[in-house]
Formats: sequence, structure tokens, C-alpha cells
Amino acid sequence: MRGWLIDTGPLVAYVDAGDPAHQLAVDALDEFSGRLHTTAAVVTEAMHLVSGEAEGPEVLVEFLNAGGTEVAALMEPTTLRAAAALMKKYRDTPMDFADATLVLLAEHLGLTEIATLDRRGFSTYRTSRGRPFRLVLPSLK
Repeated sequence: MRGWLIDTGPLVAYVDAGDPAHQLAVDALDEFSGRLHTTAAVVTEAMHLVSGEAEGPEVLVEFLNAGGTEVAALMEPTTLRAAAALMKKYRDTPMDFADATLVLLAEHLGLTEIATLDRRGFSTYRTSRGRPFRLVLPSLK
């Protein structure tokens, strides 16, 4: 089964009809027939960002559950150290903790296709083997 990593931006845009990327996220994610993979850090960040919407958190949870999105915790001490090292390496980009956990998840799963609105970051980041990410969402016009 085909898999995509999913970042915070498309999750928030999917839930928030007022987001400039809403229709882009809805079209791409509703068409995708594979498995989505993300991290607890991404879900935490998305939950915070949609909490201002009356039904935001519930809609986000429903989306994640309906599609069977796999959510990896990635909170073990060695993983936290690896995430901190990535954040230091890419501090000029910059890289936040959620992005670092997605890079680590990409390495673990062997996936590099990612649904993200962070074109700059994920065009720069590489896995530990030097593999680039393939951005699956079109850019906003």
C-alpha cells in the first residue's frame, strides 16, 4: 500500500475552511487512497492550531481516524536526542520538533513522499542516507 507522510499544514488546512490551502488539502487528501503516516508531535501541533475552531479538534480526530492514519509516538530518549540533533543541523532553515520527528519517521518507514505546505523546509531536509523528500502537494498559487 502506498504511503505518505503528513505534516501539520495540510491537517490544519483540511479542517479550517478559511485557510488559504483548504481546497488544495481537501482535494489531495480526499483523492489519496493509501495510508497516511504522521507523528504525535505533528498531531499535537495541529490540535493546538485548530483549537480556535469550534469543532476543530473533533474534525481533526475524525479525519485521522477515518483514514486510518498511523501516528507514531517517537518520544523515546534516543529519538528525542536524534530530533534535537536534526533541529540543530537545520537551525538555519529552520526545523521545528514536529518536522524533525517526520524526518525520523521517514527514515524508519523508508518513505519520502510527504504532504506538506512547508516547501522550503522539506525541499532542504534529507534523511540520514541523504534521500530528499518528494513533495506531493502542488504549491499554492
